[in-house]
Amino acid sequence: MLFAFGWVLILSAPIVGLLPGPGGVFVLAAGFALLLETSPWARRFYVRTKRRWPRLGEWVDWGMRRRSARRRREREKPALAVPLD
Repeated sequence: MLFAFGWVLILSAPIVGLLPGPGGVFVLAAGFALLLETSPWARRFYVRTKRRWPRLGEWVDWGMRRRSARRRREREKPALAVPLD
């Protein structure tokens, strides 16, 4: 059901995009988020995209509040805090 609703949001994004304001972008992002949560092929596509454009992947992780991204940032913090003498 969530998978189908994600596709409905993605397909309705161009229609909402005709309205004034940035609404179509948010509808599209919500549809992609639902697909990413419910579909294995969407996850594989996301991993490939994240490898190619890591900064984009960081924004998506931040926007979706992904636990894996939070764990990764926590792991990197101690490595960045080491003073260089």
